[in-house]
Amino acid sequence: MANNQTKYSFIAEELKKRIFAKEYPLDKPIPDEMTLAKEFDCSRMTMKKALEVLVLEGLLYRKRGHGTFIIKSALDMDRLNIHSQEVNGFTKLLEGRDVESKIVQFQVTFPDKYVAERLNIDLETPVYDIVRARLVDGEPYVLEHTCMPVALIPGVTQEVLEHSIYTYIRERLNLKIASSYKQIRADKPGQLDFEYLDCSETDPVIEVEQTVYLNNGMAFEYSKSRHRYDKFVFTTVNIARR
Repeated sequence: MANNQTKYSFIAEELKKRIFAKEYPLDKPIPDEMTLAKEFDCSRMTMKKALEVLVLEGLLYRKRGHGTFIIKSALDMDRLNIHSQEVNGFTKLLEGRDVESKIVQFQVTFPDKYVAERLNIDLETPVYDIVRARLVDGEPYVLEHTCMPVALIPGVTQEVLEHSIYTYIRERLNLKIASSYKQIRADKPGQLDFEYLDCSETDPVIEVEQTVYLNNGMAFEYSKSRHRYDKFVFTTVNIARR
């Protein structure tokens, strides 16, 4: 467990690995809270919070009087299933699969007015200007254009970009990623989409524009991610509170 990781988030990740490894049958409830709490040596409240994370991510649902079940459609591995609450980054989202990052552009520059407003910085604050193509099991999935303030996220190198920026932020910089604001839209493909996403002229792309914040409220990332339409599903989970 990472130093800055809570017990319940660690348990949630372990349970997620089991779910995608199909260690639990899909037609039966997963073990109950007490059984799992004993296995993970934690309180029932901690286990309840861990399961709640997976419910909010759309992996589990609770059926009163019957237990907690896996949502079968969430295990569709042909499409990238991004949840409305997702702030873990692309590599973490697809943990266990072969994720490759191709660096298309990496430079330090100054933001334009729009990017500066999204990051709440002035026009003279240096930012990383990063474009990466992300491949999963050898297939193109996403083309990311990301801007980050250099002073807030220091030390980003080509080696970091070839792996996971979010892992670097959490484990090397010891910063906590807390929240994001996303807008999702369909768009026509452009030249970079043709080149790096293997799109045809008639293929739409799904663009996710987002600003991501640390737990101190500072915006550390503004990005636009262009997803292949056939590799992307956006999931939102609404839970009625009684």
